[in-house]
Amino acid sequence: MNMRVVDLKIEDIAFGGKGVAREQGKAVFVPYTIESELVSAEIVREKKQFAEAELVEVKQASPDRVEPQCPYFGRCGGCAYQHMSYEHQLAIKWRQVRDALERIGKLKDVPMRPIIPSPEQYGYRNRITVHAQDGVIGFFRRDSHTLLDIERCPISRDEVNRALAELRASRNRGIRDGHYTLRASAGARVFSQTNDAVANALRDLIVDLVPPNQQLLIDAYCGSGLFAKALLDKFERVIGIDWDRFAIAAAKEDATDKETYIAGDVESELQQVGAVHPNRPVSANDVQAGRLRSIAPTTLIVDPPATGLSAEVRKAILDLAPSTLIYVSCNPPTLARDLAELQDQFIIESVTPLDMFPQTAEIEVGACLRAVPLAS
Repeated sequence: MNMRVVDLKIEDIAFGGKGVAREQGKAVFVPYTIESELVSAEIVREKKQFAEAELVEVKQASPDRVEPQCPYFGRCGGCAYQHMSYEHQLAIKWRQVRDALERIGKLKDVPMRPIIPSPEQYGYRNRITVHAQDGVIGFFRRDSHTLLDIERCPISRDEVNRALAELRASRNRGIRDGHYTLRASAGARVFSQTNDAVANALRDLIVDLVPPNQQLLIDAYCGSGLFAKALLDKFERVIGIDWDRFAIAAAKEDATDKETYIAGDVESELQQVGAVHPNRPVSANDVQAGRLRSIAPTTLIVDPPATGLSAEVRKAILDLAPSTLIYVSCNPPTLARDLAELQDQFIIESVTPLDMFPQTAEIEVGACLRAVPLAS
C-alpha cells in the first residue's frame, strides 16, 4: 500500500479539532495542526468527499504553536489542542460556535458574547474514567479501541492523579478488567460538571440571564439542581426534572418548600407541567389563535446530552411557550439545529461559549432566548 505524503496549507480548524486543508479541491483533515501552518502530511484514508491524514512535519509553524505538557498527547484520544496557546484555543472555540450556528442553524447575526475561559488550563478535571484491560490502565488511543497505559493525566487534579496512582499500584494484586471512575472528592456519585470553576461561571451566567421576579422555573435535565438552587430567590416555584433518580434524590435532600424534583422522562414531564401550569386563564380567542402563549413569567432551562433536544421535547417547549428559555449545550451542531427549529417562537438574545474542557475540542455554550411577543 503506497502512502502519499503531501504538502498542505492548513486553512481552518474543524469542529472536533482537526486542521482542514485542501488538496485538488478535496478537504483533507490533519490533527494537531493550526490554521495558516504549512505542513507535510501522510494521507491515511481517502474518501469521495474528503481525506484524512497524519501530520509528518510542520514546515512553517504558527506563532500560536506551543509545546504540549503531556507525554501522551497525540496518541491519547482525550486532548486535541495542547499544541496551541490557550488564547488561540479560546478563539477557535468561539469561532466554531458562531460557524455552527450560521452554517448548520442558518442563523444570521448571532449575538455572540466573549467566551468564558477556564481559570485552570491544566489540572482542572475533578474526575476521569479510566479503563483496565490485561493489566493496562488508561485511556483509549485516538481513533482506536486499544488502551494506552497512562501514569498521570495533566489535565486532571492532583487528587484524581493520586487515585490513579493507587489504582495502578493495586495491579499487582490483580485488578478486574472494566471502567473505573476516579474522583477528586468522595462526594455523591451524581452527574456534576467536571470543571468546578467553569461550572460555577456557567451557574453565575444563568443567574445573570434570568430576569428577577419570575413565577415558575422548570429546570429540565436538572441533575442535582445546580442551576435551580442558585435561582431560588428569583422564583416563586421551581420544578426540576431528570431521569437520574440518584441526582433527583440528592436535589431533594436540602429542598425548600418552593422546590419540586421529579425523576422521569423530560419529554413526558414537560408535557404534564405544561398541562398542570397553564400560565393564565384560557379564553376562546387563545384557542382559536392556536397558541397559548405565556403571559406569566415562566423560565425553562434545558441542559440536554450531546444529542440535543428530541423532536418531542422541542414540540413540548413550543407548547409550553416559556417567556425565557436558557439552553445549555455541550454540542454546538445539535444546538444549532435546535435553535433553528425554535426560532419562529423565540428570539436569540445572547450566546456565550464557555471553556469547560481546556486542551480538548469540547465546547460548552449557554444560549438565552426570549419568547417573541404575540401580535395583539
